[in-house]
Amino acid sequence: MKIALYNAKVYVEREKFVEAVLVEDRKIKAIGTNEEILATTDIDEKIDCEGKTVIPGLNDSHMHIFNFGERMCQVKIGDCESIDEMIDRCKKYVEENPDRVKHGLYAQGWNQDYFTDSDRIPTRFDLDKISTEIPVVLERICGHILTTNTKTIELLGIDGNSPQYPGGTFEIGEDGYPNGIFAENACNYAKNVIPKADIKQRKKMFIEASEYAAEHGITTVQSNDLGTIVFDYPEYFKFFKDIYNSGEGIIRYRHQISFETVEEFKDYIENGEFKNGKYDEDSLIQLGPLKLFKDGSLGARTALVRGGYKDDPTNNGIEWMGEEVMDEFCKVASDAGIQVATHVIGDGAIEKTIDSYEKTFGEEGNKLRHTLVHCQITDKALLERIAKLGIVVSYQPIFLDYDMHIVEKRCGKELASTSYAFKTLGDLGAKIAYGTDCPVEDCNPFPNIYSAVTRKDSKGFPEGGFYPEECVDVYTAIDAYTEGSAYMEFMEGKKGRIKPGQLADIVVLDKDIFTCDSMEIRDILPVMTMIDGKIVYKK
Repeated sequence: MKIALYNAKVYVEREKFVEAVLVEDRKIKAIGTNEEILATTDIDEKIDCEGKTVIPGLNDSHMHIFNFGERMCQVKIGDCESIDEMIDRCKKYVEENPDRVKHGLYAQGWNQDYFTDSDRIPTRFDLDKISTEIPVVLERICGHILTTNTKTIELLGIDGNSPQYPGGTFEIGEDGYPNGIFAENACNYAKNVIPKADIKQRKKMFIEASEYAAEHGITTVQSNDLGTIVFDYPEYFKFFKDIYNSGEGIIRYRHQISFETVEEFKDYIENGEFKNGKYDEDSLIQLGPLKLFKDGSLGARTALVRGGYKDDPTNNGIEWMGEEVMDEFCKVASDAGIQVATHVIGDGAIEKTIDSYEKTFGEEGNKLRHTLVHCQITDKALLERIAKLGIVVSYQPIFLDYDMHIVEKRCGKELASTSYAFKTLGDLGAKIAYGTDCPVEDCNPFPNIYSAVTRKDSKGFPEGGFYPEECVDVYTAIDAYTEGSAYMEFMEGKKGRIKPGQLADIVVLDKDIFTCDSMEIRDILPVMTMIDGKIVYKK
């Protein structure tokens, strides 16, 4: 099938635009003037873009689409301005949805720094006001800390004398009993008290989340779901294949896969999907990297920082995975030819992860394109080392919307000035991809691009931008979200540009992102999204 998009402003590369593009079957056949493209014979559909801007499909380099699907069905607590407001919303949800919560209430999104009456973290005593009959688990927006009610603690069978969970902690209150605050890997034990969605519910959530992504111009998601949200690997590899084989999968999906142990990872390589799975090069679904976690989050003060927190000097954060285990994971991955992508936020986590990566580099350097996901707190030496070693960075510029208000308190002004260094790292020659870490942030890419370009929060603060020397231009931001993210998955030259021969992933925008006021970027929306040569969304 041939589709012509004409009367458009089609972005090809920096400062280069054309009027029209011809799509044939799954790929871009030609680009050029309106006359050149419309002169093609046997065009099946002609789409007048009415002068609108057309960009390549956006590629979220790191997110959790299963978790996002769950969030779309939960009580909304992300904008609560107090613990009492959160309690009231949850109580109302429990009363109005007895069948949904009969086995427990789980929601994610609160942030104590947004509470106007107090910035304390809620405890079990707060959540007991929601219910003492069912388990209640409310997770912080970052996913690295949560609070439970007393019922959850009872179901876990822990008390003040219980050993801590590996890779995580639960706090003990003044009364000698757990106070309901869990951090890092301990969160998984608390969440497991509430039954997970079944596979039929997961399918509905995934399809709805995929549709939302497509409506917002996302054509590829590189998503960490297996090993973090679901753990039955054979069942869920089949789940994805069934969805895509049936034609119900509309966005490109690349797995980022986590494992509890090195032994599980080895089994995946030797006996599992890595050995037995069949994936065509241009298939909508692909296997991707091993996904590791090195530390926590800045907001929860669990990111691993080298010098301690300025507002909590004895605390260096949490090292989720020790050096020996991480080295072994990286060695096994390297031997199998598997890319590694690691969650790193603090400078301590970044340094230690680079150390582990570098031990596997041979004469060809970082040929597997090992990646640092988030890579927030950096000094100049770390940035230079990342660039020199050719390590890929998956940035989430939207994190600045919140973090600009806390990073100087957490890390000091000197370190803050070289952190979230989108421009400096790019100028050093590093390969950069963009993503959202959805549902930590919404997967809508335009607030993310706005953050990269302006370095302002959603209210336009500060006036000149937060360390504005790190602002990037719109071309750079879009290229990171398209070609950069494609590089991260070894797909540069095959997608990420509107050029002949590349996959036909195309987005038509309601506003010219290249010329509009930068404050308007966050409000841009697609009017059409094409994936693999098919129109999957049209306003």
